[in-house]
Amino acid sequence: MIVLKATQDKVLAALQSVAGIVERRHTLPILANVLIRKTGGQLQLTTSDLEIQIRTTAELGGDEGNFTTTIGARKLIDILRTMPTDQTVSLESSASKLVLKGGKSRFTLQSLPAEDFPLVQEAANFGPVFSVPQKTLKDLLQQVSFAMAVHDIRYYLNGILFVAEGKQLSLVATDGHRLAFASATLEVEVPRQEVILPRKTVIEMQRLLSDAEGAIEMQFANNQAKFSFGGMEFVTKLVEGKFPDYNRVIPKAHKNSVTLGRATLLASLQRTAILTSDKFKGVRLNLEPGTLRIASNNAEQEEAQDELDIDYGGDAIEIGFNVTYLIDALSNMSQDMVKLDLADSNSSALLTIPENANFKYVVMPMRI
Repeated sequence: MIVLKATQDKVLAALQSVAGIVERRHTLPILANVLIRKTGGQLQLTTSDLEIQIRTTAELGGDEGNFTTTIGARKLIDILRTMPTDQTVSLESSASKLVLKGGKSRFTLQSLPAEDFPLVQEAANFGPVFSVPQKTLKDLLQQVSFAMAVHDIRYYLNGILFVAEGKQLSLVATDGHRLAFASATLEVEVPRQEVILPRKTVIEMQRLLSDAEGAIEMQFANNQAKFSFGGMEFVTKLVEGKFPDYNRVIPKAHKNSVTLGRATLLASLQRTAILTSDKFKGVRLNLEPGTLRIASNNAEQEEAQDELDIDYGGDAIEIGFNVTYLIDALSNMSQDMVKLDLADSNSSALLTIPENANFKYVVMPMRI
């Protein structure tokens, strides 16, 4: 009988890093399992939902001998969570069972054969490998992911467009009412590559990426992307389809612009949002030289009005927006100041960061 021994915190951390994609209910019961492969003192864990596959390798040291099996991922996590972090746990694999011991506790779990586990077939031709710091990609994802569509029939909007070209990596998300664009500089020049990552992959990447040092390596194929970082390998299917031409959507020459404090504007929008109706999250922005008025009302005839002093000398503009779209963008930025560019009451607005071309947010107006 082959035994693996390690402290609870090490085994649990490795398991939690791969378990995010595991569905509790699946047409294939084995997909609720994690594939465990022990080789000497090394533990490799793999999970899959047939479209995404995550693999992590943890060095646990010590034990000789090898085994491979699959066990219910959630159950294993639930058991480990109830044990003290510094407790040594052991996993023993035999025919169709896995025995987990810790202290005086003992759990016998049903396993399924490792050879039945459906591994994702990796693409034959991946493009060149390029990398950015993990924190950079995590920040880029945060700056755009809120603008992804949810369950849109235009399935290519339910994800994020990655464009790598030259020394630039750009991420774009849109749900048809708003668009977020963020970019960062790569260390090496790469030929142009364009892929759409599915929503579930994006959410999982945000969960797994850390602010710590260390790079994430990326490779794209026609129908797959591969990411490697911090002892993890992440392979995902891509969304097929043509993403909208985001360059055409981003306004280039709005003649009216105002720069104002992000936190001040966000707080004012959050206040006026309280009296918008649930279905109709509209606020009116009245821009006049020196003043920005933000107002809302609802079906109960209630009204909110707020006023900000601003440095502005452009046209008087009254324009309506879905307040959630503005709050989402401002909440996912960290800068002190933001710049708002407007043409008139019928054109989309452009929200940017002064002196920084790496972030652009476009929001369509709404009639109020």
